[in-house]
Amino acid sequence: MDGNVALRPCRYVFLTLPNYSLIAVANALEPLRMANRLVGRDVYAWSLASVDGQPATASSGLALAPTGVLDKLGPADIVFVCGGVNVREAVSPALIATLKRLAERRIPLGALCTGGYALARAGLLDHFKATIHWENLSALREEFPRVRISDQLFTIDRDRYTCSGGTAPLDLMLNLIQQKLGARISKLVSEQFIVERVRTDTDRQYVPLRAQVGPSHRGLIRVAQLMEENIERPLPLEKIARMTGLSRRQIERLFKRDLNCVPKRYYLEMRLKRARELLLQTAMPIMDITTACGFQSPPHFSKCYRNQFGHPPSAERKIAESRRPA
Repeated sequence: MDGNVALRPCRYVFLTLPNYSLIAVANALEPLRMANRLVGRDVYAWSLASVDGQPATASSGLALAPTGVLDKLGPADIVFVCGGVNVREAVSPALIATLKRLAERRIPLGALCTGGYALARAGLLDHFKATIHWENLSALREEFPRVRISDQLFTIDRDRYTCSGGTAPLDLMLNLIQQKLGARISKLVSEQFIVERVRTDTDRQYVPLRAQVGPSHRGLIRVAQLMEENIERPLPLEKIARMTGLSRRQIERLFKRDLNCVPKRYYLEMRLKRARELLLQTAMPIMDITTACGFQSPPHFSKCYRNQFGHPPSAERKIAESRRPA
């Protein structure tokens, strides 16, 4: 542990909105608790808050206590806005005014799940890079063009800390813990929660194809499913066309119109994404990963991987190993 860590606990406030995601909040809180336990003292402190001090009801119907009035909770190192379903209805004029006051006091602001929508509505993400749950990506890009929306798991841009929902807050907190306490403590926390790999802001949240193109595009979704089911032995486009009842030209037109790429490129990126997961999450030899992801030879795999990620597969492994504590 870094001997220069300040004795005052780092304090995070979680501002819960109506219908917030309980799993997102729990995944943010629990790593802090575990870090305290592993270090043996209160390195972190946290509070739940709402604008009026009343416990907000999560989308699961549960409410957490104690919950305090945000303006009366004292200093905070970061205030996280915790959103969930129906976030538009949860953003009130009082909330926007509160967030603007926090920004005026130069308090760092964050968001879990859809909480980024509240920050965007308040104008507090303008010209910042930010992340939100994949269901809200397209809407946020359309409504707030000055926000640099990212599909990353989480984003840290100056004093804005935003992440997707589900388990993404766990990844954000593990990275914040690593910044404060070092890679060893972050790794120990991840092990307590049975997390195989501490993901970074270079990881992207999985965005289902149906969310990208809409459920009405059944032909395109079926083509993508066939590709995903045939990673090890990639199917020729002609065979995919026969299996889906579409012509090759129709498939190419659908990919160009809805995904702005050709089918061959989409299929390749899918296979490379699977290869990266195997490199980072397993001990499989690179030769086996080459075969498992449908590449003809290690040199071909290495060339494609380098073009996509900026370095060869062997370097990917070395980078991951360098981040692990000794």
